[in-house]
Amino acid sequence: MVFDERARTTILAERAEGYLRAALGCVTKEYPHHPWFTATGPESYRTHREYHPAFYGSFDWHSCVEMHWAIVRLLRRFPDLPSAGDARRTLDARLTPGHLETEVAFFRSNPGFERPYGWGWLLTLHHELATWDAADGGRWAAAVAPLADLLASHLLDWMPKLTYPQRTGLHPNTAFGVSRALDHAGWRADRGDGALRDAIALAADQWFGRDADYPAHYEPSGADFLSPALCEAELMARLLPPDAFPGWLGRFLPGIAAGSPAALFHPATVSDSTDGQIAHLHGLNLSRAWGFVRLAGHLPAGDARADPLLAAAERHAAAALPHVVGGDYMTEHWLAAYATLLLG
Repeated sequence: MVFDERARTTILAERAEGYLRAALGCVTKEYPHHPWFTATGPESYRTHREYHPAFYGSFDWHSCVEMHWAIVRLLRRFPDLPSAGDARRTLDARLTPGHLETEVAFFRSNPGFERPYGWGWLLTLHHELATWDAADGGRWAAAVAPLADLLASHLLDWMPKLTYPQRTGLHPNTAFGVSRALDHAGWRADRGDGALRDAIALAADQWFGRDADYPAHYEPSGADFLSPALCEAELMARLLPPDAFPGWLGRFLPGIAAGSPAALFHPATVSDSTDGQIAHLHGLNLSRAWGFVRLAGHLPAGDARADPLLAAAERHAAAALPHVVGGDYMTEHWLAAYATLLLG
């Protein structure tokens, strides 16, 4: 099977209801919860749900946001799923102006919270809602818009201060967080505000524009859910002119046509899906598959690197997709978002 768009859509259509049910179960599950929070005094200790009435489920804030995105994306693609009514009722209950006002207040007081990973996913969620030609989407987008505006402003303030990007396989990864914000930045630019899009392009060029011979043979680390190499390449594929990207990629990862380095092109082994850190590697296999697909899509017709990239994407997807639903909560509370990102 060629792992092309048609094949991926077929897989997603077969599994969409299961993914939607899993996402709904997770975003409404308040505990267990892992807070990512710096307390400034004893009065700071309140429940996560008090601080985050919209996004309190799914183990942590960013997982809840990305699973909300998965719900919205699946509703847009497959509006007649059996659980669609439950999904709309859940979004109605969560994405209210009052709940988002509380979220905004928290981020005003904690401006570095979830930077940049959670920021990028919130902006991804807003973009999905804002571009949905449906009354529900418009209403939910309007509720989320104040938080999206605030986080876009935070991103604009932060990027010029980041002298060195973080090339990590975990949440602080600069390239992935910024890439997640890019669709929202383009949406803003289409409405006359190109500041965020232009700032991302400038920062990415400064961080990554002259990179070459990336040591991807050192990947993965033991708790990665992102590939630093592929995240960087995916971002640059989106920002560079079409005639410039193939050359940049050839300098950055010169062995792609030969499937090299082998460590990057073969799925990671997951020894314990109940261990929250080791279980990240299921996500790595999915996010790698997404990265390979994205890079192949930005290469010109006939480029010898496209087929090895798509073959690697298929291998990684085959290794990870059986673990998206029905497994331990350490994988199920977030993995459907990455499966949906890959498949559609």
